[in-house]
Amino acid sequence: MHLSGSITALATPFTGAGEIDFPAWQRLLDMQLAGGTQALVVAGSTGEAAALTDAEFGQLLQAAVRHVQGRVPVLAGTGQSNTAKTIAQTRLARDAGADIALVVTPPYVRPTQAGLVAHYQAVAAQGGLPIVLYNVPGRTGCDLEPETIALLCGNSNIVGLKEARGDEARWNALYPLASDQFALLSGDDPTCLRAIRGGAAGVISVASNVVPGTFHRLCDRARSGRLEDASALDSRLHPLYEFLGVEPNPIPVKALLQRLGIGEGLRLPLLALSLAHGEKADRMADLCRRLESETA
Repeated sequence: MHLSGSITALATPFTGAGEIDFPAWQRLLDMQLAGGTQALVVAGSTGEAAALTDAEFGQLLQAAVRHVQGRVPVLAGTGQSNTAKTIAQTRLARDAGADIALVVTPPYVRPTQAGLVAHYQAVAAQGGLPIVLYNVPGRTGCDLEPETIALLCGNSNIVGLKEARGDEARWNALYPLASDQFALLSGDDPTCLRAIRGGAAGVISVASNVVPGTFHRLCDRARSGRLEDASALDSRLHPLYEFLGVEPNPIPVKALLQRLGIGEGLRLPLLALSLAHGEKADRMADLCRRLESETA
């Protein structure tokens, strides 16, 4: 299963009482499918995975798998700070019907590169699903280096990498690792166009929660060589990228989703978007509506 194009790291909608809002979840899934999103990530960091119980994790995944009905791959965020726990969570995802596991480097524990090789090989062998490596050192305190990825990408059960670092030197070291069996995926919206231009297969995006059709167009233009059109569209998205960084993810994107009628809040320790950013959020929601109207 080769991943490519616009892939959304889904936010998890909650009710005002803090429960999972399953009707809103279905609306979000429908919006993604209608926009042309090519795969969906459930219960990643954008989905507040750390705030979900194991039961909720399974329920959320099962609801997505039932609703999507095989139209696009469903990835589940399963990375934990311990290898045995990651394997167990990956098996939960398998049993809930996920197609692929997105496995972040173990947060907080800061393993060596050799430890990361052993960790990922164990998860790939024992988790029961193909896996995508996920490197986001700003959140985990652990950097999965290109030389380490080179040792892992030949494993037939390791099918890709989500790289959230956007620096050009990192990507130049990664491009040679791409193959039909190993997809390079940007995990940084503001630099995803450059990554795709260089050889990445697509992006796992936060912004595509609120502009799925626009991101599908962006990836389609970039992958088909229409780089001038892609750059023009990317420039129109820059204010959205900036807004999504005004407070920690997923606070800003959930503020936009709420304005679009999907979900009402977050779970502690995350709080709703600060009032100081409310007017900008209103403007960004209007921008999202305008951009998406062009894809209708």
